[in-house]
Amino acid sequence: MPTFTVPGADLDVEFSDERGHPVVQLHGLTSSRSRDRTLGLDLGRGLSGTRLLRYDARAHGRSTGRPLPDDHRWPVLADDLLRLLDAWFPGERVHGVGPSMGTGTLLHAAVLDPGRFAGLTLVIPPTAWGTRPAMAEVYRTAADAVEDHGIEAFIAAGRDVPQPPALAGARETEPDVRADLLPSVLRGAALSDFPSPEQVARIDVPTSILAWVDDAGHPLSTAEALVDLLPSATLTVARTPAELALWPAMLHEQVTEHGDAER
Repeated sequence: MPTFTVPGADLDVEFSDERGHPVVQLHGLTSSRSRDRTLGLDLGRGLSGTRLLRYDARAHGRSTGRPLPDDHRWPVLADDLLRLLDAWFPGERVHGVGPSMGTGTLLHAAVLDPGRFAGLTLVIPPTAWGTRPAMAEVYRTAADAVEDHGIEAFIAAGRDVPQPPALAGARETEPDVRADLLPSVLRGAALSDFPSPEQVARIDVPTSILAWVDDAGHPLSTAEALVDLLPSATLTVARTPAELALWPAMLHEQVTEHGDAER
């Protein structure tokens, strides 16, 4: 796989060129392209007839990074994303899709460069605004625990967190971040939040929000708040694995619809 250099990291990149609309796919915190496939969140699988760019965020998966919390804030990740888009899709409007941290990254990128995106698919939006401080404290505590007790304790604690019903029966996965970088990645997440509601309300592109229920880290309240704020947004909620399995087809429909609207 090729790598792409950004300040402080080399990003591992995968590009599938089947002509058609340009799409960029992100992933969530402590995940990667590979881990999202296991979790059923690789919505780009089967996304034929597009030019699909996937990559591992800095310090995740096969990408490198530095043990600096500021490096892992969402505005920095948004800058990484825009640099990638300038290299792969110069001058083009792109459909962006990403879960959790990927949603935060896309929203910051859309605020920084409003004309860059033709459409967005925001997947399991994480805590934001009023619900963010409590989650930030969870991340800081987890970062301390990794430093004091090692990554195995962090993995064991994660097994005690109830899975949302949409992930029932999913294979167990582990964080795809090196142990020496994980505390900084978690502290970077603790320093992060969505752009302000006023900024989000100015993101005027067709947006599809895919959420699930019973997940404290990705509360339905965030998805509902985004639907209320964004000028052109729809919400789909998965409560079962069967409903989650429909999301890739929904993404394909969204990309086609939003891309055709550009023509």
